Amino acid sequence: MSTPAPQETLPATAPHHETLRAALRDHGLVAILRSSLPGAPLVETVRTLADAGVRCIEITLPTPGGLAALAELRGTLPPECLLGVGTVTETAHIEQVTSVGARFVVSPCNFPGLLPACNDAGLGSLPGAFTATEAWAAWQAGASAVKLFPAEPLGPRTVAALHAPLPQLPLVPTGGIGLDDIRPYLDAGALAVGIGSPLLKDALTGGSQKELHARAAEFVARCARA
Repeated sequence: MSTPAPQETLPATAPHHETLRAALRDHGLVAILRSSLPGAPLVETVRTLADAGVRCIEITLPTPGGLAALAELRGTLPPECLLGVGTVTETAHIEQVTSVGARFVVSPCNFPGLLPACNDAGLGSLPGAFTATEAWAAWQAGASAVKLFPAEPLGPRTVAALHAPLPQLPLVPTGGIGLDDIRPYLDAGALAVGIGSPLLKDALTGGSQKELHARAAEFVARCARA
């Protein structure tokens, strides 16, 4: 008796995946807010970024007050602005994410149970991967897109090398990406880029929100598709 061939897992196509992928494709940027200090002006900073045109904004889970800031921001930003939670490393975190109205989850890795939990909760997902095998496995397992992390030691040439045989694999390189790195990554085939400190700089430690607005507008313009 012959054994049926295993069915290939199809890439995620549910609305929450399509919404996140469309935002990443259209805007090319995920702004990452990360702080270890209590009292960082998270709400004000997110509003500044959104006003400057940033449409995907992530607050990392270990950031003090991050979940409270997301809860406060829920329903107050333009509808096309998606808020997410980063550095999610346990499935137990998913309930916290949904409780504050976040729309997507980002993780530095693709740990067991992450993608089923995100799909069950109707959340977009950006699991981390470093190799072609890890990235493809995450995509086939139901990720919205794949966070290529850390991107700095890999560079745009790795994105181009992956994109050539796997053009359907949506990659979001993250880590060590500055303003002048954006176009090389996007031109190599990245769906978007994730950027933290080169964009935020001192905004979360008392720096000028006006300067952040100008800086964010420059990053948004650099990420614009031709």
